[in-house]
Amino acid sequence: MPNPCIIALDLEGVLSPEIWISVAERTKIDALRLTTRDISNYDELMLHRLKILDEQGIKLPDIQNVIENMPLLEGAKEFLNELRSIYQVIILSDTFAEFANPIMKKLGYPTLFCHNLETKDDKITGYKLRQKNQKQHAVEAFKSLKFSVFAAGDSYNDIEMLKAADKACLFCAPDTVKKEFPQFRAVETYKDLMSEILKFA
Repeated sequence: MPNPCIIALDLEGVLSPEIWISVAERTKIDALRLTTRDISNYDELMLHRLKILDEQGIKLPDIQNVIENMPLLEGAKEFLNELRSIYQVIILSDTFAEFANPIMKKLGYPTLFCHNLETKDDKITGYKLRQKNQKQHAVEAFKSLKFSVFAAGDSYNDIEMLKAADKACLFCAPDTVKKEFPQFRAVETYKDLMSEILKFA
């Protein structure tokens, strides 16, 4: 009897727009547009973001307001609903619980593993990682429990998760990531992603 399947998905860029790009567009601060598609070192990226937030006086409620009004990617809810009707789905994200709740509500509250922010008087003072390389470790843990894992993501911070999975795809990834990691099939639509998942499972 084959192992049951878990589908591990990144959040931003796969089901929702990139939060920080949306914040950059709302605040007109281009320096906040950088994401894990641009900088592979997550700590370096977050320190860059926190410095800008401090300099510009942007607080947690300001970012939460942007997220509250941010739509899902077109077709994301329907894709996730269909996927969850067939398989167990876990969202593995390097976002923060304080950011994610409005997105989770729109998606119907799927299971999410992410990180937490540190705040004081609504000012974001730092962040607490659940675990370094938590996406990779989560996939490895699922496999140790005798699950087969299919993973999909779009950025540098997804690569170790994709490598750890039994099968993986890049979804709407930038050309730089696709060129650097040609071992992963790259798909651009939910239809094609679902097809890859069904072939695996």
